[in-house]
Amino acid sequence: MGALLAFSRGIDAVNGVFGRVADWCVLLACLISAGNAFSRYLLNLSSNSMLEIQWYLFGVMVLLGASYTLKVNEHVRVDLVYGSVSERKRLWIDAIGIAVFLLPVTIYMTYLSWPFFTTSLRQWEQSQNAGGLLVWPIKFVLPLGFALLTIQGVSELIKRIAALRGEIEFDSKYEKPLQ
Repeated sequence: MGALLAFSRGIDAVNGVFGRVADWCVLLACLISAGNAFSRYLLNLSSNSMLEIQWYLFGVMVLLGASYTLKVNEHVRVDLVYGSVSERKRLWIDAIGIAVFLLPVTIYMTYLSWPFFTTSLRQWEQSQNAGGLLVWPIKFVLPLGFALLTIQGVSELIKRIAALRGEIEFDSKYEKPLQ
């Protein structure tokens, strides 16, 4: 189990880097959005590429940030019983949910999105908008994001199993959002 936990720490480190990339994309998207609004309203200049790069950055934020969000246990849950059961039962719910739902879906989405990207790359696909950007780089973010989410799911499953075996302490507490 020690080797698996070391592998899990490596995955966590990789997704920590991608989480920071997603964080920087938030700032960059805000700056581009503000600059685009400034140039459009004050200088009467506009650019399709600036609008598209904002969309691309949003996609990068979501797809690369998802694995980091899972890593820090801040993902969205449907909390019907999770908050009211014991720590051990939460670990079981997480382990079963990861193995039965998360991993099959993310593996399948990675599989489906890869040809979507490779076709775009082979065709050197470009946006149909005047002044538009290349499309294949953002299409690459789809399989990358799902692959990162898959490996983070593996990391989380390893940690849950290790915690269930009593080999590590794991805090599965989840703060239910105020509604």
